[in-house]
Amino acid sequence: MKALVLFSGGVDSTTCLGIAVDKYGADEVLALSVYYGQKHSKELQAAEKIAAHYGVKLQALDLALIFAGSDCSLLKGSSEDIPEESYADQLSKTGGAPVSTYVPFRNGLFLSSAASVALSNDCEVIYYGAHSDDAAGNAYPDCSADFNEAINRAVYLGSGQKLRVEAPFIGLTKAEVVKKGLELGVPYEMTWSCYEGGDVPCGVCGTCRDRIAAFKANGIEDPALAKGV
Repeated sequence: MKALVLFSGGVDSTTCLGIAVDKYGADEVLALSVYYGQKHSKELQAAEKIAAHYGVKLQALDLALIFAGSDCSLLKGSSEDIPEESYADQLSKTGGAPVSTYVPFRNGLFLSSAASVALSNDCEVIYYGAHSDDAAGNAYPDCSADFNEAINRAVYLGSGQKLRVEAPFIGLTKAEVVKKGLELGVPYEMTWSCYEGGDVPCGVCGTCRDRIAAFKANGIEDPALAKGV
């Protein structure tokens, strides 16, 4: 294997998968999906379908127990409702703290776990889909350029300089991520980003709002909404 893609089945990670497959070929790419106690399994189901579409091997990891003490609104054990507003509106109420859908150090945990999986499968690089919109205003601090630089160095050193972390969208907006994916023919109609687990995306949670705007900026309707996933 050449590359491991940290793969949620959403827009950003699916675009990462498309890039990795385009660069290395499906046989050289391993997709890693993580169950962390989220309130629904829609994104994991999407990941399975998309991995099959690309013909890549998919491995699943269960890290839910680690977040058992968290009240993050995305998690099954949380008493918090998932906000139905933009990240900017949420941040206006947090005083600069991460938003309620921030899962504690999720990317740090996922990437550290992915490093072990990647090394065990002789991968040379880990891809993940952090982009500048998620890092803006400290909404998700583990999506920032500073975090990416630090985790890449840690993984590189800790792997005996055999493994690196790459976030190809770290300086891009979500609209720019979508533009890249459209060029690659990424099957966005198969993706799931919504924080709710309904039959169709809710359209009002922070991540739904972001992806709708990203597709609109590229002159098209969000394919998942158009299809009625």
